[in-house]
Amino acid sequence: MEQLGASVISLRNISNKDDEEDEIPQNLISSNKSLNVPELDSWKCLLPQILAAFAAASFHTGNGISMAYSAVLISQLEQPDSDFKATNAENAFMASIIILVAPVASVMSGFLMDKLGRLNTIKLAVIPGVIGWTIVALAQNIQVVIVGRILTGIASSWGTNPAIVYITEIGNPKIRMSLMQLGSAYVSLGMIFTYLGGWYMHWRIVAWISNVFILLTGLSVCFIHESPLWLIFRGKFKSAKKSLNWFYKHQPVPAGNGETYADLQFKILKKQEEEAQEKRRNKGTLGDLAKEFMKPSGYKPLIIMCPLFFCQHFSGIYITMFYSITFIKEAGTNIDGYFASVMIGVIRFIMATSNVFILKYVNRRTAIMVSSLGMAIFMYISGQYTLWIKEGETTAKWVPVASLLMYVVCSVTGLMFLPFMVISELFPLAIRGVGYTIGYSFSMLFMFASLQSYYGLNAALGGSTNLQWFFAVVCTMGAVYTYIFLPETRGKKLNEITENFQKGWLYIGKSHKEQDSSVTCRTV
Repeated sequence: MEQLGASVISLRNISNKDDEEDEIPQNLISSNKSLNVPELDSWKCLLPQILAAFAAASFHTGNGISMAYSAVLISQLEQPDSDFKATNAENAFMASIIILVAPVASVMSGFLMDKLGRLNTIKLAVIPGVIGWTIVALAQNIQVVIVGRILTGIASSWGTNPAIVYITEIGNPKIRMSLMQLGSAYVSLGMIFTYLGGWYMHWRIVAWISNVFILLTGLSVCFIHESPLWLIFRGKFKSAKKSLNWFYKHQPVPAGNGETYADLQFKILKKQEEEAQEKRRNKGTLGDLAKEFMKPSGYKPLIIMCPLFFCQHFSGIYITMFYSITFIKEAGTNIDGYFASVMIGVIRFIMATSNVFILKYVNRRTAIMVSSLGMAIFMYISGQYTLWIKEGETTAKWVPVASLLMYVVCSVTGLMFLPFMVISELFPLAIRGVGYTIGYSFSMLFMFASLQSYYGLNAALGGSTNLQWFFAVVCTMGAVYTYIFLPETRGKKLNEITENFQKGWLYIGKSHKEQDSSVTCRTV
């Protein structure tokens, strides 16, 4: 959910960023051989980028609040003295509606950020966010709450998608992946606040306070500069120079040249944009795009990823997030559901931060397989102890919660996030933006279906024990499916990934060249 799709236009503009790696400094060096170019990646030089990323990504806090809020609201509406009641079907629709609006809102955000700018779109997201939370806070029935949730879902897409694109465009390649993880950390902080707030406060007060986070984010982005790439794309050269001067204000002036590093960057970016415009004028038609999807490198990524998306969402990852308090209560534990949910949020925050380092050294396939198997083991243990607790065969009521915490640890290291990353890496550059958007939309449909099915699955399977075992089976299926079908993308060049789809459907049994994916520092 954190890794929301941006827009077809924006994704196509930035999709080759990681492939180019540190291309701009290298171009600068090759075209200015006499220059003594200073270090580009010292913390002092990177500080403006880091501060800008922290500010832009802060809207993800509201995203975390929206996702966790359903658990608080459902739990409090089940109390005898609640303001109004809701059926299981209404609760399920209320919880999942923000997922249903995400694909459409994401496409809208793409056009808005390309027209208005990345930061202006984040500011614009404040409007539906504040209106939505105000409607929720004043609601007298679940139908009005759903209307408010629709608006907060739109705000989440409008606020988080531009942040992802913005960080991609302003971040140094050596810290870009780390900065991208800020979104996940902010989401976890939002969840922690929501669970803590619901523990001590009425759901209406939590909704009112949520407006504060939205407004603070809108205010914070007023103090940073717009993406230089977007400014040059829109022909705002004066503003682009000002933005570059701010981002590189700590960068020493290259020796032997009267121009600043920001000036040199501006020349290179302007030239690159002129070349990109020429390519856009010569780009293929809609028919050419359709032909690309008819190739194995076009349709196979979608077909391969859909079963993995099914395993991702029906493994219980987001069900346990959106219904955490109810889910924990039904496990038969004597630990307070709110306390356990807060612990889940804290664990998720710690692991999201740790992923900055873990995912640099672990292959995508390995991470997903180990994550899925770990989730299966701990969800099975949780289900087994839930059964023993209900049968009175054990007093260790803390075990289901402890197992659920370990399940969350395993999920964050792989199955929760990596499918969203992998789908963007599998498509050829010509259709990567469109392919990612389509794949992301399929993923959201699976997530919506899983959230909608929670009460139905729980009833059909005969209770929480069998439901947890169902999740364990799906996790195992995800690990096996990944081993058989999912291609490895870490350390692979685009042409190597594309060539893989010409060799058949199975990934196992093929000959794969070992790629040196270590990061080496470029020196002058």
